[in-house]
Amino acid sequence: MGTEKRERQKANRQLRLEELAKQQQKQQMKRRGLRIGMLVAGVIALTFIVFLLNRGKSTKENQAAATTVPAVGDSTPPISVDTATTVVDPNATPAPTVPFTTVAAVPWTYGAGECPAADGSSKQTQQFDKAFKQCIDAAKTYSATIETNKGNLEVALESGDYPGTVNNFVALSRFHYYDNTVCHRIIKGFVVQCGRPGGQEAEGRPGYTINEEIPKRAYKIGDVVMAKTSAPNSTGGQIFIVTGDQGVALPPEYSIVGSITTGLDVASKMEAAANPAQDTAPLEEIKITKVTITES
Repeated sequence: MGTEKRERQKANRQLRLEELAKQQQKQQMKRRGLRIGMLVAGVIALTFIVFLLNRGKSTKENQAAATTVPAVGDSTPPISVDTATTVVDPNATPAPTVPFTTVAAVPWTYGAGECPAADGSSKQTQQFDKAFKQCIDAAKTYSATIETNKGNLEVALESGDYPGTVNNFVALSRFHYYDNTVCHRIIKGFVVQCGRPGGQEAEGRPGYTINEEIPKRAYKIGDVVMAKTSAPNSTGGQIFIVTGDQGVALPPEYSIVGSITTGLDVASKMEAAANPAQDTAPLEEIKITKVTITES
């Protein structure tokens, strides 16, 4: 009997030891699962934090890219964002781009104003009652020599694509509208804006406005383009020369006159007078002394 009792006690101890081993194994598995769960939770939390940081950064970058500045407007400076077309920031790095998009063109309507003499003999006139009749010949090609105090610009006028805009520029030029007028607004890497009769503080408008001819191509450095306000059909007499990436990135809202074929170095000399303060007078007087139209 004693031997059987001892065997039973030994068997019971073995069972207790096995039960204890099972409990310890369960506790170890539970602790391991808890550690894995905490690790996974940490990874998820870290991923979420990185996502939030990148999202905030992206938002700031998008806001920076949307920063607006005065447009190339045909009105008295300074032109505020509230009263002029919004364009890209000329201080942004790298230069933001505006994809070229085709916009439906508005049918062109000529005015009733009399045309100047084709030989340039008309007297200088800088105020008009109405926009001009059709003064150019659709069968001819036109170019302009823009003489400045920094040298001459030879410009091929794009009358085939923008007849109304070129007609306006040719008529004004033959009335000597641009002769001895200042380039009142120059922003490096952006534009040189000219054609303000009366000086730096004058309103600088010819007395009428015309509608815009939507560009059929993207702008490029060396383009001569008409300035306007934010309102439609607000093109007048002021022109600007595209001198940098920011001008190239303008939205297709400004009518193209033509492009410089000779004299890009002269445009660079004009641009060099830019005041870092931007919408103030250039550091030195830059002016157009004369514009001569040639037809062939």
